[in-house]
Amino acid sequence: MSGAAVAAAAQQGRTATGPAAGPWLLGVRHHGPGSARAVLAALRTARPAAVLIEGPPEGDALLPLAADPHMRPPVALLAHAVDDPGRASFWPMAAFSPEWVAIRWALDHDVPVRFIDLPAAHSLALKEPAPEEPVAGPERTEEEGEVTPVVDPIRVLAETAGYDDPERWWEDVVEHRSSTGGTDGGAPPSEGVPGDALAPFGALAEAMGVLREAYGDGGQPRDAVREAYMRIQLRTARKEFGDDVAVVCGAWHVPALAARTTLAADRALLKGLPKVKTDLTWVPWTHRRLARRSGYGAGIDSPGWYGHLFEAADRPIERWMTKVAGLLRGEDRFVSTAHVIEAVRLAETLAALRGRPLAGLGETTDAVRAVMCEGSDVPLTLVRDRLIVGESLGEVPDTAPAVPLQRDLNRSQRTLRLKPEASERELDLDLRKETDAARSRLLHRLRLLDVAWGDQVAGRGSTGTFRESWRLRWEPELYVRVAEAGVWGTTVLTAATAKAASQAVAATALADVTALAEHCLLAGLPDALPVVMKALADRAALDEDVGHLADALPALARSLRYGDVRSTDTAALAEVAAGLAERICVGLPPACTGLDPDGAEALRGQVEAVHGAIGLLDTGAEPGTGLRERWDAVLHKLAARDAVAGIIRGRATRLLLDEGRLAEDEAARLMGLALSPGTPPADAAAWIEGFVGGASGGGMLLVHDERLLGLVDAWLTGVPADQFTDVLPLLRRTFSAYEPGVRRTLGELVRRGPVPEGARSDDAAPATGGFGPGLDPARADAVEPVLRLLLGRPPEPVEAAV
Repeated sequence: MSGAAVAAAAQQGRTATGPAAGPWLLGVRHHGPGSARAVLAALRTARPAAVLIEGPPEGDALLPLAADPHMRPPVALLAHAVDDPGRASFWPMAAFSPEWVAIRWALDHDVPVRFIDLPAAHSLALKEPAPEEPVAGPERTEEEGEVTPVVDPIRVLAETAGYDDPERWWEDVVEHRSSTGGTDGGAPPSEGVPGDALAPFGALAEAMGVLREAYGDGGQPRDAVREAYMRIQLRTARKEFGDDVAVVCGAWHVPALAARTTLAADRALLKGLPKVKTDLTWVPWTHRRLARRSGYGAGIDSPGWYGHLFEAADRPIERWMTKVAGLLRGEDRFVSTAHVIEAVRLAETLAALRGRPLAGLGETTDAVRAVMCEGSDVPLTLVRDRLIVGESLGEVPDTAPAVPLQRDLNRSQRTLRLKPEASERELDLDLRKETDAARSRLLHRLRLLDVAWGDQVAGRGSTGTFRESWRLRWEPELYVRVAEAGVWGTTVLTAATAKAASQAVAATALADVTALAEHCLLAGLPDALPVVMKALADRAALDEDVGHLADALPALARSLRYGDVRSTDTAALAEVAAGLAERICVGLPPACTGLDPDGAEALRGQVEAVHGAIGLLDTGAEPGTGLRERWDAVLHKLAARDAVAGIIRGRATRLLLDEGRLAEDEAARLMGLALSPGTPPADAAAWIEGFVGGASGGGMLLVHDERLLGLVDAWLTGVPADQFTDVLPLLRRTFSAYEPGVRRTLGELVRRGPVPEGARSDDAAPATGGFGPGLDPARADAVEPVLRLLLGRPPEPVEAAV
């Protein structure tokens, strides 16, 4: 049907009591359920021949998808530059957004619907990042759909009405009033509402006109360009459909659209605008994103509450309290029907005392806190996150346009039953299972592509290499990240492979290449490994810095462990790792001399990391390689060489002792030398930090070896008073890392003092409760029944007394 025919049919369908002639400028507040109800009532009353909506005109071809049964808001139009996908903007819409309601009404009634805002091709070209702030994502510093002016019109109107809170004023005036003037907050009215349905928009337009006269463009000069384009589109629609046109736009723009201007003047404002090639599609959105203060969702503090007001057919407060009770019960909190009744009564009473037409979010929250949460804000935080803001994630049909990489990702998500969710959740994977291994590879490939869907976290149950734990949360910005990654390939596998190979060629640091090799093994990228391994071999051969080699080896050693659980061939990696280990054994002793305290501390960490890496390499090495023996020889050199920094000598001694490669008597001798009177106190304190510092069991070593504790105690009591303050910070850092129980035990041992040599026998009584050189049989026997109970062993029969 042509535009003229639609206009004629609409005109014939009106009665004598119908609304005034159009065009009808329906000024709204974006994401406002009251505005959405009012727009729906106005459209049912006016029955326009066409509906024009504030939004990018390139999205017109995507509007029919809004009627798809698989489209579920919140959703957003995503526009991005084809040559620079990181330059992107969103136009979000929730079920209670006036724009979404208008689109659905037009599609349901076969009425033409179009977007009329400035094209995304221009708005994206005008959108430049601030010089000091790189673009970190698609989050906009300005709303392309509705810019929050420097002069907030809602705040000005609220202050004029005597309100100090603009949100509360808006709730009282709009959200808690039905389109017929009631305060039931119920669903949209039925067909046949009189022409008064258009009256609120006339009043709002008048108020905005006064504000525009006082504040001009409100501090947003780009609005003049947008409004000029919207006026041109409105003129075009009126030529095609007549005056029976409804425009749904931000209330701030209504006076500008109603202003009388010439076509030439509007075109002059648009002349010379920059332009880029763009692509648009629908993407899922979240309520949490609507609640953020920047971008198109600015100012919507409670999308979940607004959605409830829009959807509740009647009795919104009662229904809300029922939702809250269900949530708290699901968290094992005792909430009865009586709590719900009392909370509703309290909310209504508070509204009456505060002079509000209906209990708002403030009253319901106060009532929930007092009645259901017993005055605590802790469970109220859960209500705020789950209900007031909400965790809804929209859905978009598969027929929506998408880059090939996004489609491949969608297929992988369905195959692996890994559904994107707006709420944060933990995912534990067992890599011995094929499905979990595939999930792990997908997540690692996405991380390589900078699509940060999940972060790997420390597992709670097991530390084995066949276990992985992830924390997942899907954010709308990730769709832009996927579009950016589309330049590397059309599937997740090919894109990750291409990017890994490119990064390997471009990497200059050895540690970067080894980390990349580890990522390739985790992500299962066999085609990228040859390129990465060649780059790794080249960098390793040229790098002479022992520190760089020490940083690179642990990642290689960890990667070699994945061969067992991921069925990955790591032979080439093992060869490179063995070469690095040999070079570290040769170059480490000279590198540990002549260091300042910061350099010594950094190298201490590298020595520990290399020690753990060589342990992994030696486990999988062929017999006879001698790698462990060569590394033990290096540690012996570090422990005995006076020129080596004290913190490194102490740590080398401790590593040898823990591995059983150093006798306890020899460890005590080395400690005695390090703490001898001729050693400067600062050097001795550094040796102690290296030997027993940190939370790696050094405190327990002192608890169980009184000789070492006695040496430390004797040295500490002999530090001169004028030098004690110099070593105190280092000692405090060493011992503060111990657990409270370990510190308490050491204090008891020091207070008791050393045990005489003659008392060191099994039958010696403990000198102080719980501490002594020998075994206390009575205390040991007292523990045995508890151990048998824990192990499920039957108790030993008690022999009858003779």
